[in-house]
Amino acid sequence: MSNRGNTAWTLVGIVAVLLSGYLLYQEVRNISLAELTESLRAIATPHWVMAGLATLGAYAALAWYDRIAVSHLGHKISWWFITLCSFTTYALAHNIGASVFSGALVRYRAYRTKGLTPQDIGILIVFCSLTFAMGTVLASGVVLLIQPELISRILPLDPWVARVIGFLMLSAIILYVVGSLRNLPPLRCWKWQVEYPKPSIVARQLLAGPLEILCAAAIIYFALPEQGNPGYITILGVFLASFSLALLSHAPGGLGVLEVTFLAALPEFNTVDMLAALIVFRGLYLLLPFALAIFVVVFFEVQQACLKKIEQR
Repeated sequence: MSNRGNTAWTLVGIVAVLLSGYLLYQEVRNISLAELTESLRAIATPHWVMAGLATLGAYAALAWYDRIAVSHLGHKISWWFITLCSFTTYALAHNIGASVFSGALVRYRAYRTKGLTPQDIGILIVFCSLTFAMGTVLASGVVLLIQPELISRILPLDPWVARVIGFLMLSAIILYVVGSLRNLPPLRCWKWQVEYPKPSIVARQLLAGPLEILCAAAIIYFALPEQGNPGYITILGVFLASFSLALLSHAPGGLGVLEVTFLAALPEFNTVDMLAALIVFRGLYLLLPFALAIFVVVFFEVQQACLKKIEQR
């Protein structure tokens, strides 16, 4: 991507953060720190445990993305290495923003040590992004068909429009599956081309993609109060919309965008309770992994420097 393109997306992210930050301020300016602390304390211990397990499930699914991509490329790399690489990549990318590009450097540094070529790594990055996109489309399509009235929480549209959108989304997934079964010509994405995977690889993509999203949404679901809760499917639907908006905005970690969307789409919740649940999400899914990822990167670079010194002797 050119420097001009990077600058443009950076400006988009800054504008998104400022605008959503202003809107969020209007919603929370009358909330005290004591109220927020009380809402956090009100979350039951079993719910904290379930939110923690959902976080582990989400990052396990993300590691599965990389594992599937490596299998598609025909390489064999240990699960442990792939898990660490994937965890570090996504923990940094989720917080920095523009995950397709900010995660590329980490993957490049790590997978080059395992013999992957720059072209292999480029295909791996595109493949993982495709797995995520498929998961988002599949989960969104199913949600819109199951509860089409959910679309009115985000956009002023009728349920029949939601059903049509859901049907089109699932049709796209079916076309991808058909392409794999019939071994159609490669998909082209920018300067990369991705061969249609084997059906067994596609089946794993269709499991791993939605699994990460389901687990990430579950973190917020378990952190919310049971009273007045509209149910997991509704939380999932709002999460899909807010996470997609956050990615499109290029705001680091979806800062402000996530909060504004949830507050607008779920007015049945007390504002302070919703903010507490989103703080739990940011803490478990974004900030804690980010801190651990920095440690992993430093350890990896020190290890590589030591190995280089040994080779030079």
